[in-house]
Amino acid sequence: MSHSTLTIPFVDFSFQHQPIQAQLEQAIQEVMQRGDYVLGQALGEFERAFTQACGTAYGVGVASGTDAIALGLQACGIGLGDEVILPANTFVATLIGVLRSGAIPVFVDCDPQTALIDLNAAEKAITAHTRAIIPVHLYGQMVSPRHLLNLASTYDLLIFEDAAQAHLAEREGYRAGSVGIAAAFSFYPSKNLGAFGDGGMVVTQEEIVAETLRSLRNYGATRKYFHTDYGTNSRLDTLQAAVLKTKLPHLSGWNDDRYRIAQLYDRLLEPLADYGIVPIANQSGSGHVYHLYVIRTTEDCLSDRSELQTSLSNLGIQTGIHYPIPCHLQPAFQHLGYEIGSFPHAEALSQEILSLPMYPGLSESAIAQVVSALATLIGSSQSSRLVGSFSHLADQPSLILS
Repeated sequence: MSHSTLTIPFVDFSFQHQPIQAQLEQAIQEVMQRGDYVLGQALGEFERAFTQACGTAYGVGVASGTDAIALGLQACGIGLGDEVILPANTFVATLIGVLRSGAIPVFVDCDPQTALIDLNAAEKAITAHTRAIIPVHLYGQMVSPRHLLNLASTYDLLIFEDAAQAHLAEREGYRAGSVGIAAAFSFYPSKNLGAFGDGGMVVTQEEIVAETLRSLRNYGATRKYFHTDYGTNSRLDTLQAAVLKTKLPHLSGWNDDRYRIAQLYDRLLEPLADYGIVPIANQSGSGHVYHLYVIRTTEDCLSDRSELQTSLSNLGIQTGIHYPIPCHLQPAFQHLGYEIGSFPHAEALSQEILSLPMYPGLSESAIAQVVSALATLIGSSQSSRLVGSFSHLADQPSLILS
């Protein structure tokens, strides 16, 4: 099989956007005709629709996922002197949100198989000053709600979910955003539900949290020119809300496509486990929404991760790394007092993980090309057999997507 005939992007929005282009344009036109660009009609409609989809009572749109964490924690009463537990292997926005709330971040390590926060490590990190835990539903897979709720109940902790990568993810009968007191979502364009720019939302079961958030996002004003909180300007634009409201009815189907694509990746990658290519484990079944499909290049892999990524790029296959430097080792946060060796699982994963192309519309032939390229590059003795077994997919359109 030739690996040079097709460029496979890391993300491609065309499958999602082209079929609904007319609806997206109409939604934007309606906002323009009304002229309600800030806190307009489409924002309220999207807040209600997304809240219902998450199984929560309230939703408040803000300017970004980072603001959703910072303002959400503040609205939940988290602030100066409060310790908040979070995983070391998350996007830096989680940490920045904690710091902006005034709280003290307390990192813990992760499970090396799932990359999710290690709740046993979290329990050991609890002190008399611990007020909250932030489970990051990483890559589209939720942290176990049952274990979270048991931990929170035992130690009287608030659960504030970072669900930025987990739109409509499910586990143990819960949907992402419905486990704790509140949850933060991001609508960055590459998310499962993405805007045409930045955007975020906090969903919550608590009316007082929602009311406080509406004030905090709008200069701390409960009504015009009456400021009761030390707020900021962080409102989800009405235009972005209109785009998101138009895309939301399609999200469940797009997530289903992601899951089926992941299942094919899992099946085709299975022979490469003995050669050090191991997918991040899925413990949620079809509740995993696969914002990212991540593999580990373990110590059994004969190819260096960096070399492997470069070689794949030379073959036209784009990949990513989420994330190459754990939060506790980022230069800006050295003052927190952590060092190399503090969280060995997170640090090891940062050197092993590689995110493969994943998006609705990714064809079976493209997936086969990615896996056969990996097999060849790692020097698998089965590479010839694998390439041969994929050949029937090479010239076919996707068999996954309806």
